Amino acid sequence: MNLDYFFSGLDTQAYQYMGVHRLGDGVEFYLWAPHAKNVEVFTSRENFSVFYPLQKVDDRGIWHTVIEHMEPIYSYRYRVTAQDGHYIYKSDPYAFYSEMRPDNASVMYDLNYFQFTDKEYMDKRKFSYENPLNIYEVHINGFSHEGRLTTYRELKERLIPYVKDMGYTHIEMMPIVEHPFDGSWGYQATGFFSATSRYGTPYDLMDFINECHLNDIGVILDVAYVHFATDGFGLGYFDGQPCYEYKTKDMERSQWGSFQFDLGSGPVISYLMSSANFFLNEYHFDGLRMDAVSNIIFYEGNKNIGENQNGLSFVKRFNYTLKKEHPDVMLIAEDSTDYPKVTVPTMYEGLGFDYKWDLGWMNDTLKYYMMDPEFRQYHHNMLTFSMAYFYSEKFILPLSHDEVVHSKKTIVDKMWGNYETQFAQCRNLFLYMFTHPGKKLNFLGNDMAMYREFDETRGLDWDILNYPAHDSFHRYFRDLCQIYKSYKVFNAYDYDPQSFRWIDADNYKQSIYIYTRYDEEYCFLIVLNMKPISYTNYRIGVPYRGVYTEIINSEKDIYNGCNMCNFKPIRSHKVKAHGLPNSIEIDLAPYAAVMFAVKSGKKTPIFEDPDLVKKSASKAA
Repeated sequence: MNLDYFFSGLDTQAYQYMGVHRLGDGVEFYLWAPHAKNVEVFTSRENFSVFYPLQKVDDRGIWHTVIEHMEPIYSYRYRVTAQDGHYIYKSDPYAFYSEMRPDNASVMYDLNYFQFTDKEYMDKRKFSYENPLNIYEVHINGFSHEGRLTTYRELKERLIPYVKDMGYTHIEMMPIVEHPFDGSWGYQATGFFSATSRYGTPYDLMDFINECHLNDIGVILDVAYVHFATDGFGLGYFDGQPCYEYKTKDMERSQWGSFQFDLGSGPVISYLMSSANFFLNEYHFDGLRMDAVSNIIFYEGNKNIGENQNGLSFVKRFNYTLKKEHPDVMLIAEDSTDYPKVTVPTMYEGLGFDYKWDLGWMNDTLKYYMMDPEFRQYHHNMLTFSMAYFYSEKFILPLSHDEVVHSKKTIVDKMWGNYETQFAQCRNLFLYMFTHPGKKLNFLGNDMAMYREFDETRGLDWDILNYPAHDSFHRYFRDLCQIYKSYKVFNAYDYDPQSFRWIDADNYKQSIYIYTRYDEEYCFLIVLNMKPISYTNYRIGVPYRGVYTEIINSEKDIYNGCNMCNFKPIRSHKVKAHGLPNSIEIDLAPYAAVMFAVKSGKKTPIFEDPDLVKKSASKAA
């Protein structure tokens, strides 16, 4: 235990001594309460009727006691005496487990007995931008059934086979730290080391993650280090005065009404870094997704108010320290700002995240697909703009829980038009998403075109898969996931600008987009038709001579489409189109998204007609 480290905001191991731990045949308590007059602990062993005093062992506010002859199996609370003499009853900020809400006492829990069997997975785990990353974002209640909460054990039986069959590479769990209000989805927490008791014990959660790893599925934890819940038993005014929150009234509360963490306080920084390190070490999580990074960069997330220098310093220290200790995990920012270098290492003056959610892509894309096709020609650049900035950061393309709640409508329900048209455009959208550079994230329900907005009080509408439109969409989504994993051009070269090229980015009158993704093995040609108009013998310039085979077509009959497809391989001809010397002719259905493949054979693609280049150079001379 190095208290100087703790108070300097450098400690990632505070959970190993703070809170309650076994000591011989008893238990030992450490607590930080700098303004307290006295501190006592009382437990369920004596029905909360006996108060054990803690002794102040450091002038900076560390309190300690040992209760002998006690097994670490009981609930407990702290009674803190404020400077004015009134009592405050608090849960342990460092508790590993808590009572089921609405009860709120902390629970002693020894984490040392669970044995992970995922050594092979952990040994080979390696962070690389070339790895496929297709994330299934999960609120555990989405898998609840029979009118009750599911459990981690049940989740193991239901979620893991589903994720594996669909072809996702990772599960992202929305916050599972202890929180009093179900409707907060865990984003306003009271215990940042306590896996919520709603779904089972810490060992149950460990067992779930262990089983994920045995099935080669990574698990990412969503964390919220901007703010915390205001409930009286939580962190707020912990000893009668601000401890974890900012000291001034104008900074104390966030725009959500919650308390804001004081990101300039050494003990608070150690608390948050230790929480992150705790879940990476003790639970074997494979990454962290940090919520509301914009509120760390700017005060209240508002660029006009100014940069939060304490927040910037915190996030740089957090990412540098965690990445140094866990180079094989991923750190992801949910950031809606245009602040630069979010995914640049701290040694190069960046914030040090590995990935950033591309919320600009998400907003522009959904607005475009919501639009009447007649007006899309006036907003053509909404789908091309993302590639103008894409290589400035390491982006993930998210269609997350934020887009399917609070009357925003679900993804399929956002699409313009009637029922059949919505499905056609939604299929188009997801082929666009899976072939656009960047890693992928989808919230549960997206992959079966669910119309009902997500509600944490009930599970997903799995019965809609009995309807042909949803079942065929589900199959289509699965096929996209499998294609994404099967060809490395869609994951290994996400951040290589040489692997993407527009063939036609300017056809606003027809609202057709054409681009390629290519590597040393294959060139994939993607065509998106954004209008209810069909074309036969539509000519497209191609960068390689050869035979082009349709890999997937969103209008194929097995996906509930009109079946206007290109069933036979198409050989290119030396006919100029789109500034290229070779071209193919295809059939293109209304709202179709189509992907063709040709073997590149390590040949350099031709993106400009040599004759046109020569003529242009001659005219310039």
